[in-house]
Amino acid sequence: MALPTGPTSSWFQSTDFPSRLFETGSNDYELYEEDGEFVLSVEMPGFDADEITVSWDAGILNVAAEHEDEQRGQRKTYHRRFRFPKDVDDDEITAQYNNGILEVRLPVMTGATVSGKEIEIQS
Repeated sequence: MALPTGPTSSWFQSTDFPSRLFETGSNDYELYEEDGEFVLSVEMPGFDADEITVSWDAGILNVAAEHEDEQRGQRKTYHRRFRFPKDVDDDEITAQYNNGILEVRLPVMTGATVSGKEIEIQS
C-alpha cells in the first residue's frame, strides 16, 4: 500500500478528526500502522536524546525539543502534536532516538476505536 504524498492535512496539529489515517508531509515525519501499532518516525537532527521530551495525554502525543548552542548564541526548538484515531496502550509506548531520527511505537489496544456513538441511518 503506497502512502499519500500530497499536502498533509491539519489533523495532527488540530483537534479535528482525520481526513485520512496515513500521513506523510512537512518533510520531517512519517506515520504508519503495522502489526497492531502506530510507528511514528520524526527527523530531528541536531538534538541530543536528553533534549527531547515525548509525552502522551488523552490520545495526543507531544514531541518537543530544545537545543542551545552557547558558542553561536543560537537556540533551536521543535514542537509538534500528533492525534491518534484509535485507543493506544499508553503503558506500552516506546521511544528511541538514533542518528537524528526519533522513532515512537504506540501499540493499538485490541478492538479499540475512538470513542463515540453510532448514528442510525434512516431510510
